[in-house]
Amino acid sequence: MPGHVVSHTQLTDLEEIFRLFDYSVHYQEQRGYPVWRDYDKSAIVRDIDTGNQFKVLIGKETGIVFSVCYSDKVIWRERERGDAIYLHRIVVNPAHKGLKLFGVILDWVIQHAQQRKLQHIRMDTWAANPNIIAYYKTFGFSFVEKFTTSNSPELPIHNRNLDLVLLEYSLKNDYSKSTLSI
Repeated sequence: MPGHVVSHTQLTDLEEIFRLFDYSVHYQEQRGYPVWRDYDKSAIVRDIDTGNQFKVLIGKETGIVFSVCYSDKVIWRERERGDAIYLHRIVVNPAHKGLKLFGVILDWVIQHAQQRKLQHIRMDTWAANPNIIAYYKTFGFSFVEKFTTSNSPELPIHNRNLDLVLLEYSLKNDYSKSTLSI
């Protein structure tokens, strides 16, 4: 989308990121959906430190934040083969709800994955929120399975013992679509 810039988040963004997470928890609670109880702030800091958290800027304002990783063995188990990028902790700024900023993330992650010669974009979301599942499907994600996470210390606290739906976007047919660099 024109005018939208994807860039790394910085530690100086933490106050804004935590504000967005708090808003997201409140928003989901109001609608009766599951929420990130006591979300793991150290996981967010770790994502920033490793260069794996990003923001979409609309002008000078953060429109949405998200994290990526390149291995997710605990959740994706035998499907984890080093051929995917995983999207996590996607949180939209309430001032920009309804703009379909996930499309900006998807455009960016497709290009990023293609540069790395990856085959899939994967994500998980709440099994009890059919609206968000349907939303991601409108972007071309397919249902893989329902899965309940363990209490593993390998997972951030807010991702333990959750009923999730695993979603996947296949890049096998997308390699001819984009050759832009990030």
